[in-house]
Amino acid sequence: MGGKNYIYFLAIKPLYVNIPLFERLHKEGLLSDPSLQNVKQRADSSLFSVHWELKSILYLGILLLTGGLGILIYKNIDTIGHQVILAAIGSLCIGCFFYCERKKLPFATTRVPAPNSFFDYILLLGCLTLITFITYLQVQYTAFGNAYGLATFIPMIILFFCAYYFDHLGVLSMAITNLAAWMGVAITPLNIFNANNFADAELIFAGLLLGVALTVIAWATKKRNIKAHFEFTYVNFGMNILFIACLAGMFHFDEFYPLWLLPLAGIVFYFYKRSLATASFYYMLMLTLYGYTGISYVMVRFLISRMDLGSIYFILVYFISSGVGVVLFLTRMNQKIKH
Repeated sequence: MGGKNYIYFLAIKPLYVNIPLFERLHKEGLLSDPSLQNVKQRADSSLFSVHWELKSILYLGILLLTGGLGILIYKNIDTIGHQVILAAIGSLCIGCFFYCERKKLPFATTRVPAPNSFFDYILLLGCLTLITFITYLQVQYTAFGNAYGLATFIPMIILFFCAYYFDHLGVLSMAITNLAAWMGVAITPLNIFNANNFADAELIFAGLLLGVALTVIAWATKKRNIKAHFEFTYVNFGMNILFIACLAGMFHFDEFYPLWLLPLAGIVFYFYKRSLATASFYYMLMLTLYGYTGISYVMVRFLISRMDLGSIYFILVYFISSGVGVVLFLTRMNQKIKH
């Protein structure tokens, strides 16, 4: 009787279906042909997860909503009126935060799961509308006067508070971005290369300071076990900013570029050890790409200084051979990390 109940349990629970087991039971005469077919049909019709598909659609919906509101306001600013627009944005923001406050689980220094599937997206919408509201207020009414830093400092403080209070990684990323904007640094590498001026030495040192600060915060977050799952977000931003600042220093301080190899090598070594300690191939990939960029700059600069035809040949040989070497190195490191 127990065996039959076990078989029946497996048949009605697709998650536990083991087809080879049932086929063996069928060969031993313990399971009839119709029962075996029934088990196979249930296994073929088992449920599958659409979790990430739904999350992607919801995130896209939030972005389309905020973008659509911006376009609508831009095209109808003369007929709608600034006060009406501010009131609508403020009401939407307050409504989002009111919902999140009512639904959130009690605060804890460890990971706190979202109370439902829509909580994260409502909070994200509330934070986006908050930034829109403060920016609109400053641009239209110069609410902060000439103290333009307050327009990024105040949202930064609120976003950091919301990230920890509601336990949201997306809001934490927005807060770090505002921190970088407040310091005059664009976060993403594409924006740094396109929007910022590397002739400004202060920008480079500000990037180094921000990168070190974020890395230290990540270490303290893990050490003190205060939202330890925030560690990777801090490290990810800090690592990219540190590497880009070092490379920018090499490019800007042209006469002293060898000196920038020292901090670059130190950062590479630090994240190499971290990659092995955390078994993270992502860190290994990023340090390899940034380190390779720095070494290639030095090599190409040295070869170009010779100003002969052979230098061009050696440059081509260098990039071909070094490219193969990088691929082999990453392949070997990937195997080492897995083991």
